[in-house]
This record gives sequence, C-alpha cells and structure tokens, in this order.
Amino acid sequence: MTRPILFFLHLFLSFLIFSNSLYAQGNMKITGILYLTHQPVEINIEHGIIVNIETLAEENGIDDLPIIGPGFIDVQVNGHSGVSFTDQGLTAEGVLKATEGLWKEGVTTYLPTIITAEGELIRQNLRTLNKATNDKKLSKSIPGFFLEGPYISPIDGFRGAHNVKFVRQPDWDEFDSFIEASGHKLLKVTVAPELDGAMEFIENCRRNGLKVAIGHHNGNASQIHEAALRGATISTHLGNGCANTIHRHNNPLWAQMADDRLTPTIIADGFHLNADELSVFYKVKGVDNLLLVSDITKLAGLPPGEYDWNGKTVLLTPEGKLRLPDLDVLAGASFSIRKGVGNMMKYTGCSLAEAVQMASTNQAEMFGWEDRGSIEVGKRADLVLFNIQDDEVLVEKTIIDGEVVYTK
Repeated sequence: MTRPILFFLHLFLSFLIFSNSLYAQGNMKITGILYLTHQPVEINIEHGIIVNIETLAEENGIDDLPIIGPGFIDVQVNGHSGVSFTDQGLTAEGVLKATEGLWKEGVTTYLPTIITAEGELIRQNLRTLNKATNDKKLSKSIPGFFLEGPYISPIDGFRGAHNVKFVRQPDWDEFDSFIEASGHKLLKVTVAPELDGAMEFIENCRRNGLKVAIGHHNGNASQIHEAALRGATISTHLGNGCANTIHRHNNPLWAQMADDRLTPTIIADGFHLNADELSVFYKVKGVDNLLLVSDITKLAGLPPGEYDWNGKTVLLTPEGKLRLPDLDVLAGASFSIRKGVGNMMKYTGCSLAEAVQMASTNQAEMFGWEDRGSIEVGKRADLVLFNIQDDEVLVEKTIIDGEVVYTK
C-alpha cells in the first residue's frame, strides 16, 4: 500500500475516532413531547449542552413519542439498590451502584443522605462520599450531601426512625468536622429548632453557605419563626417526623405552613401523606414553594418482609410501606421520586408541568444549580424520557450531560 493511501486511511480513521469522541461527549438529537407544552420537539445537544429546541409539526402523529422532562432532582436519598449511605462499610462502588439504580428512576441529580449516627461513622461515610464524587461520572449526579440529624428531637414520634442512642444537642465543633470530612460538599442539614444552641447553630450554617432545614422536631410557633429568621429555609418532609398524637392548635405543623420563608419538602409516595394533606400543601404553599423528595432507602425494590435498617427491624409491606413496628412510625420510603410526580397529579389535580417543577426545577433554584432543572437552550442536557400509565411515570431513558446513562 502506497504512502498517500496510508496517509488518507489514517486521516479517515482519525476522523471516525474524532466523530465518535464528539458523540461520546454528548452530541445527539432527542425527539419527544415537551413536558411544558405537550408539543413534539427535537432537542439538539452538543457537548452535553442544549443548543436548540425545535417544535415539530404534529401531522406525522405523536402517539409513540415519549414525554421529555428535565431529570428529576431528589434532595433526600437515604440509599438505593441495597446500599445505605448510613451503613458501616460504605464504599465508592456502593455509591455507584445506588446511583445507577436511581438513574433507572429518572433521577439525574441527588443528595446522598446520612441520618443520625455515631460521629465517627458520619465522618467516615462523608469521606467515602467525597472520594466517590471525585469520579466525574458520579460528580455530575452528586453535587453534595445532606445530613438529616443527629441534632433532632429525642422524643418518640418526632424522632421518627432515627436511633435515639445517637440523638444529641447541636455541637458546632463536631459539625465542623463533618463539613471537613465531606470535602466541604455538605450542603444541607436538618435540625430541631427547640434544642439548646439550635439558633446559633442555624446562623453558623447560614454563614457557611449551608441550607438549613428544620425537621424531626417539636418546636413551638415562636421557635419555628425564629429559626426562619435566623436562616432556616426548608421544612424537612413536612407532615412527617411528627408524633401520631399532637395538640390540634399548638403543634409544629401550623407555623411551618404559615411561614412563607420555609419551603417544605414533601413525600408523595401515597403513605407518608394522604391525598387531602397533599392538596392542602399544594394550595397553601403553591407550586413554586414545594420540593418533592422520595426519602427512599436501600430497601427499594426488595420483596416484602422484615429487614434490618439502621440497627432497627423494619417491616416492608406488600404495598411498599416501610414501618418501624415498635414505634408505629414510617422508616423512609421504598418508592422513588417518580412515584411522587404521578401522585401529585392524581391527588391535587396539578398539571404535569407543575409536578415536574416540584420534582426538579424548584430544587435546582433552591440550591443554585443554574445548569439544570429545566429544558432551555444553554442548560446542561439532564433529561428523562418517560410515559405515563395509570398515573404512574414509567421511565424510558435517562440522559446526563448529554450522555445516555439508562435505557429501558
């Protein structure tokens, strides 16, 4: 073979490799029904960024096209696929396994959540999460972490399924060690506002750029409003983390509902909140001020039965409810955030666009993630393609930064 032929063959092969690398970096076109307009569109993606959204004619039929929405953003994930972020022995491989399980659910961004535990375990697992997110593949889905506790109410009911053995008063020196262990990727913490030192703790968190949520608490109205004044902006799974019997007037719920500075996270899996509760939250707070979360655990997808979770025996019912029988409280969830999207439409009458906003857009705005959470030119191509059947969101494909990470 002559040298000129070899040269052009080499050039051609280089072009093919270059073209394939461009595709791998996130160049593609996606066709489907845009969740906002219910019109068929073609989304052009280059290097992981949405560069064009073209509305297509409907004359060729749209029945077989999937719905395209922004990837779901879940800011309370305890675990998935048999992996808990609070268990001993958490590994980077486990974090990847849980993340891949969430991709199948249409989740493109999430906050791994560590709950109340012994201090060294919290530090150890935060170090593991930090190390795992040095992997570029994981860092795109995991911008940071959430610590739910350990500075919460020790009282049965308000404490939920958290282990009372490890519940304690706010300790800034200890918490600062958690921030350090996380590689300064700890983004959110839940605290009970009635605890000694809680207000100073909330202010310190605000000064350090953390989102403060109040939850698993028995705070009175004045304590709740003061917490919001000091910098708390979120109510952790409002309507839950509460005793089964409370005073009809003086309880933690009314003040959080009334205070516009607090944005509730809500679990719409069908067990944590009933249809009327979801409707009230939707009407009072409004679509712009609600964050759907899953509170999903490592037991998601497992068969019904008794399991050990966080040192406690929990019961997973055939319907998918997770209960702590000895305290008669819920112990996290077994359904992902896509279940909440369907239930919000079913129980509140909200539109698909509103349900998706509460499962993606609002979270991105709350945490300042300006590159995701909506489908717009210039945004990162974090997308979920899905269909809806019997009020259930069925994920067909998940795309992160222009790359397909899951196909059904």
